Amino acid sequence: MMKGKRVVITGLGTVNPLGNNVSEFWQGLMDARCGIGLITRYDVSDSEVKIAGEVRDFDPSSVIDRKTARRMDLFSQYAVYASAEAIKDASFEEKFWDGDRAGLVLGVGTLGWTSAEEGYGKIFSGGESRVPVFTIPKIIPNLGAGNAAMALQLHGPCFSLSTACASGADAIGNAARLIESGYCDVMLAGGTEAGISRLCMGGFAAIQALTMTHNDSPEISSRPFDRDRDGFVMGEGAGMLVLEDYEHAVRRGARIYCEVAGYGSTCDAYHMTAPEPDGKYSVKAMSRALENAGMGTEDIQYINAHGTSTVLNDRMETRAIKNMFGEQAYRLKVSSIKSMLGHCIGAAGAIEAISSALTLYHQWIPPTINYENPDPECDLDYVPGRGISAEVSGVMSNSFGFGGHNSVLVFRRI
Repeated sequence: MMKGKRVVITGLGTVNPLGNNVSEFWQGLMDARCGIGLITRYDVSDSEVKIAGEVRDFDPSSVIDRKTARRMDLFSQYAVYASAEAIKDASFEEKFWDGDRAGLVLGVGTLGWTSAEEGYGKIFSGGESRVPVFTIPKIIPNLGAGNAAMALQLHGPCFSLSTACASGADAIGNAARLIESGYCDVMLAGGTEAGISRLCMGGFAAIQALTMTHNDSPEISSRPFDRDRDGFVMGEGAGMLVLEDYEHAVRRGARIYCEVAGYGSTCDAYHMTAPEPDGKYSVKAMSRALENAGMGTEDIQYINAHGTSTVLNDRMETRAIKNMFGEQAYRLKVSSIKSMLGHCIGAAGAIEAISSALTLYHQWIPPTINYENPDPECDLDYVPGRGISAEVSGVMSNSFGFGGHNSVLVFRRI
């Protein structure tokens, strides 16, 4: 796959269950802290699932005025807030872009759940005339990107994409290609999700995707690769990254976290919710990402795993890593930060990309917590319990979504 301009990461912004900025998030990973707890967003007394990774104490007022915030669903607020944080972190001058050569790509796994529920409730209680006037602008997924672009005055390409749990990673990969091609100099890219609502949680519970056995012990509920895992835990939040043409970043003296070296994408075309068991198209996505990066398997020391804490995903991903890396798989470090965050769906790949960039920048690998009882089919080094300092020059980040979407990013130390 032909490469054009080099793409680097110069800014990071996030809000997630471990913190409302990047430093809080990274400290949470270093402390091996679990951000999962009892749901406070609605009454769960009659719910099968009572736990989630909620964003706590979120106040968007430093970025969004109250009137504007009331016209946004929470997923949009998260996206705007994280985007503004990323731009601030990148230390741009007030006008950092050249006309329409800066844009935004946002991954959104679902939609504005809270606003949808409110609209349905008004119809059932009082008819169509009672539906709130901003229901549609709050629900539709593209408004996360649109609202962020309006807030930051980005006039280049601006779009949302939805590939379920791979959405955030696909947004980053597609944004990087716009810079590689020379079409843009700067892109905001990432993902957002706010699915902790009765309807969304009930829907995932109905297909038995969520764990229902740890309502009384949320801190140990997300257990990627552990023998006793039985479903994922819903998370929420946003992760946004500033991607920049390397030469553009050097000219302005930017701090560079790492390079977005490669991106690969495939589809299982197998099942609505289950991965192809052997992970052969996940392997192909890994292979394409490395090819795109001009790197080999020997250049990767750490894999930021999709690691959902579901039986099917964790076994498939382990098989795929073994098939891709051979004997080297047992020398790799592999971990899942979903053990601390839960699964942030459309935001997951982007938050994990931030973690990957920080791993390269700080030379520290986050852990998989709650990995206590090894599954014989999941026998790699999952960095159990606590993170470790390590020499890392190449990181692979995997994201796999319902519908068979496989998206892999490769990051390289600068």
